[in-house]
Amino acid sequence: MFDGYFCDFDRNYGFGHASDKTLQAYETVFRSTDAGLATARPGATTTDVWQAMWAVLESGGAQGNDVGRMGHGLGAQLTEWPSITATDQTLLEPGMVITLEPGMEFEPGKMMVHEENILITESGAELLSKRALAELPIID
Repeated sequence: MFDGYFCDFDRNYGFGHASDKTLQAYETVFRSTDAGLATARPGATTTDVWQAMWAVLESGGAQGNDVGRMGHGLGAQLTEWPSITATDQTLLEPGMVITLEPGMEFEPGKMMVHEENILITESGAELLSKRALAELPIID
């Protein structure tokens, strides 16, 4: 929290090693975030962003997403309107601060979630959080 405003992002790490399925899931949610960043611009809807991210997750082998949304508004509350869902349809406008939070079940009971904070500008999405590494960091 800074000056009354929240941030909300997460990072993933492997400890000692990570299975090939875990590495693939990490790469998939990272690419899904890329798709969300490319889509999040004025005139697009939260549903457009959800569909762009879900297409990558689905092609990457996602078995589902139990959370239902893949991001949300962010500001004076940790989670605010709008929700990035298949049905929200909120029009994105310059000045909105939202999270991109794609998540996928990649094996029964195993989820991979990634989250970034972005600002919608006249020209598209601007990262407010330092972008996660493209490859899963492994801590020895």
